[in-house]
Amino acid sequence: MDKKNRERFELITRNLQEVIGEDELKGLIAKGKEISVYWGTMPTGSISIAYFFPMMKVADFLKAGLKVKIFLADLHAALDGVPWDILEKRYNYYKRAIIKILETIEVDLKKLEFVRGRDIQLNGKYFQDLLKLSTITTINEAKHSAAEVVKFGESPKLSGVIYPLMQALDEEYLKVDAQFGGMDQRKIMVYAREYLPKIGYKPRVELINPIIRGLVGEKMSSSVAASKIDLLDDEETVKKKINKADCVEGNPENGIMALSRYLFFVMKADRNEKFLVERAKKFGGNIEYSSYEEMERDFVEKKLHPMDLKNAVAREINLLLESFRRDKEFCELHKRAYEA
Repeated sequence: MDKKNRERFELITRNLQEVIGEDELKGLIAKGKEISVYWGTMPTGSISIAYFFPMMKVADFLKAGLKVKIFLADLHAALDGVPWDILEKRYNYYKRAIIKILETIEVDLKKLEFVRGRDIQLNGKYFQDLLKLSTITTINEAKHSAAEVVKFGESPKLSGVIYPLMQALDEEYLKVDAQFGGMDQRKIMVYAREYLPKIGYKPRVELINPIIRGLVGEKMSSSVAASKIDLLDDEETVKKKINKADCVEGNPENGIMALSRYLFFVMKADRNEKFLVERAKKFGGNIEYSSYEEMERDFVEKKLHPMDLKNAVAREINLLLESFRRDKEFCELHKRAYEA
């Protein structure tokens, strides 16, 4: 692999937790053909700042010259319990939110395409393939694949079992070379690589993001308000949530450090900027960090106090969210999507 292709590979894979099919990816890069990748999400709950994490990778893909398809899986959302009559409103809100996030990251969107779930899933061939998969997939295999994504509970619905089969087929019907998703999607991705060839389709490369810790607890979750920051949270709400976030002195395993590492330091590096922590002179004065590793070292050695770090992160988040709060169209779309 020459230097140019190596740099392209490194940009595509930076900050990923895992690449399933790494040699296949290198082969696609070496061929010089346009590579296509999709990232999918269900238009369900109100979008949080956690969406910046996958969008940072989408920005990398676009910068690397990949064609990116954002798959807004409205039928998956319906299977997950979103009322059918508000799917359109949720779709419109999600599309606008994702575009605004990418605009905030300052990435060229020429090779970005949005695809709605129903546009590929409500056709006869797709349904035929879904039935084919259902004849070779056991219920236990389907449940195992979807276990990290679907809440089955004591009385699981049939929709939860269908979910991973549809996600596998989406790779084929979106006509992509790769799928990008979080570590919670890994079992479905492995299922897709194993089962698509059984009905005559090629396996895809799977690009997997790490799970980002929540402000409270292990994972940022839309169902746990305290663990996330909504795109429309006001400045004071952001400060309160950050102040209440888990952040034990000397221990870098927390959501505040994760936000810094996977969001702010990546953005700062791309803009050739430093991360500023403001402190009173009696506590050492302001300090700037050029890399996350530098900041983590100070934090572990207790040279950087959690409250100073929290104040810096809250400031960065509020700067990031200013454009969302000012966007009247975006606020109206959110209102329509989640009106009581």
